[in-house]
Amino acid sequence: MGVVWPRAAGGAERCFLSDPHVSCFSSRRSTLSCSSSYPLRTSQTIRPITSGLCHLYTTGVRTMPSSAAPHVKSRCPLYPGSKLKRFLVPDDKVDWSQSLPQYKAVDHTDPSVVKKPAWADPEIGSFSPQFNVVDGGVDRTSFEGNYKTEKGKPLNPRGRTGVTGRGLLGRWGPNHAADPIVTRWKVDAKGAKMNHPVSKRPILQFVSIKRKDCGEWAIPGGMVDPGEQVSLTLQREFSEEALNSLTLPPSERAKVHERITKLFKSSGLQVYKGYVDDPRNTDNAWMETVAVNFHDESGDSVSGLPLQAGDDAGQVKWVDVDSSVPFYASHSRFLELVAKERKAHW
Repeated sequence: MGVVWPRAAGGAERCFLSDPHVSCFSSRRSTLSCSSSYPLRTSQTIRPITSGLCHLYTTGVRTMPSSAAPHVKSRCPLYPGSKLKRFLVPDDKVDWSQSLPQYKAVDHTDPSVVKKPAWADPEIGSFSPQFNVVDGGVDRTSFEGNYKTEKGKPLNPRGRTGVTGRGLLGRWGPNHAADPIVTRWKVDAKGAKMNHPVSKRPILQFVSIKRKDCGEWAIPGGMVDPGEQVSLTLQREFSEEALNSLTLPPSERAKVHERITKLFKSSGLQVYKGYVDDPRNTDNAWMETVAVNFHDESGDSVSGLPLQAGDDAGQVKWVDVDSSVPFYASHSRFLELVAKERKAHW
C-alpha cells in the first residue's frame, strides 16, 4: 500500500501504503513502538460473502486491533514526510471519551494534498461532505461503524493521534485501500509441492514487492477509486504494481488480463477488513483496508506471468511465506493468517 504518487494511467495520482515515503520514526517512549503490528484475536466462524466479481471467505482467525495499545503507529512523534511533531497522547488518553483538556493537536495537511489533486477532497468549508454514507461516489462509511463528527469534521474512530487535518491522506474520514495477496505452492522441478524441513508443511509463495525505503517485502496494494468495487481495485492494483501491465503492448496486455481476471474471479479468502494503524493517520483522516488472498492452486493461472515492478516498487518476485522473513509491518500478520488457513508452513 505509497503516499501520493503518480500512477501511469491518465496521469492520476494515488496513495499507496507501500510507498517509500511512508516511514515511521522511532519513539523515545517505550509505550510507543512504531514497529509493532496487529495483535491477533480468534474467531471460530468462516462465512462466505460476495464483493463484486469475486466470492470472498472470511478466515477462521481474524486480525483485530487491540484496545490495549490503540493505533500505536498513528501516534509516532514525527509525522511522515515532514518535521512536524505530533502532540504526544498517552495510551490512556487516546479514546475520545477520556478527558484531556490540554490537548492541542497540530493541524497539518501536506502541500501535495492542498493542491487539490483528483484523489483528494477540498478543504471543509469550501464543500460539505456527507459522512458515514457513500457521498457522491466516495465511500465515507467505515468498517468500524458510524464515527462521530465535530465542527463538521470526522473524528478518528480509534481516538486521538496528535494531528488534525488530513496530513498525507486525500479524504476526510476513512481512506479505503485494498491489498491483494496472490499465492501459489512452491514446487520442485517435477511439479511436486515442497515441504519445509522443520514444519513438514507445504510452502506457500506470494507475489511481493520490495519497498524502496526499508528493503522489506510487502503486499502490493492501493486505494479504492470513487465508485469502484473492491474486487476491481484488488485486480487493478495487482496488475499495475506487480505486473506493470500499463507498459505492456496491447496484445500481451490482453493475455495478462485474461489470466488475472480468471484468478480474481475465483474464490478469495478475506484475511482482514478494518482500520489500519498507519503513520499517516490523523484525528480527521485515517486508513482502512480489505486484504484478500487469491490462491493459484494448480499453478497455471499467474505462476507463468512475467513479474515486473511498477513505479512504486523496487523489485517484485515470488517470495516464500515464512515467519523468518522480515515482511513489512502488518503484512506479516496477513500472511500468517493465509498460511494457517491454507495449512501451509509459517
